[in-house]
Amino acid sequence: MSGHSKWATIKHKKGAADQKRAKLFAKLIKQVEVAARTGGGDLDANATLRTMYQKARDNSVPLDTIERAVKRGTGELEGVNYEQISYEGYAPAGVALYIDVLSDNRNRTGSEIRSVLSKNGGSLAEPGAVSWQFDRKGVVLLDKGDLQEDDLMLVALDGGAEDLADLGETFQLTCEPTDLNGLRDALEAGEVAFTSADLVMVPQQTIDLNESEARSVMRLIEALEDNDDVQDVYANFDISEEVMQALASNEE
Repeated sequence: MSGHSKWATIKHKKGAADQKRAKLFAKLIKQVEVAARTGGGDLDANATLRTMYQKARDNSVPLDTIERAVKRGTGELEGVNYEQISYEGYAPAGVALYIDVLSDNRNRTGSEIRSVLSKNGGSLAEPGAVSWQFDRKGVVLLDKGDLQEDDLMLVALDGGAEDLADLGETFQLTCEPTDLNGLRDALEAGEVAFTSADLVMVPQQTIDLNESEARSVMRLIEALEDNDDVQDVYANFDISEEVMQALASNEE
């Protein structure tokens, strides 16, 4: 069970009551705009745009807001020119961090990322220092409910899934990035509900964290994600069920 998977699951559960929805909307809209600028506004011809479009819809971003973002990306409406940047670094306990950013001011964003890391026990690394520890994959998370693993596998394999992991209360399907839309379509055609489908950086190996280390790492990740330019933060940590329960009980 990878640290990313657990962290993604934690964020999904917290997201239902998240008071920062406006900030989430802004980040998703920015992703749609950049995808349209990079590959055009045709959902059928631009797989990245389709993924970001669906991600925005899954998070209840209004349709007209998404369509305006597409038009800004294609130049039909005036918009800001965002640059895609990735930062690499370390969190407490030697946890590797890969940070995806969309920024209209590289110098400002770089300074802010460095500041957040240093204030929370982390550090910035040189490009390439940790990226080799991650693989970009399509990842789909599904609440178990009454879902049977064998039935899910039949649908998922037809959709291009290469792995199915049991994460306790959820299942995780993994596929190549180019197969994500096909996997999503297969699940929808099979009427299999899922909670999220996204392109992510999956760690090749993970570091086990105790409660104190997990709290420090999560504090840093939350501080990074609070930055408007940060789109996603990936880390190679792992947390036992006991530590997960301890963290959850302290949140209540």
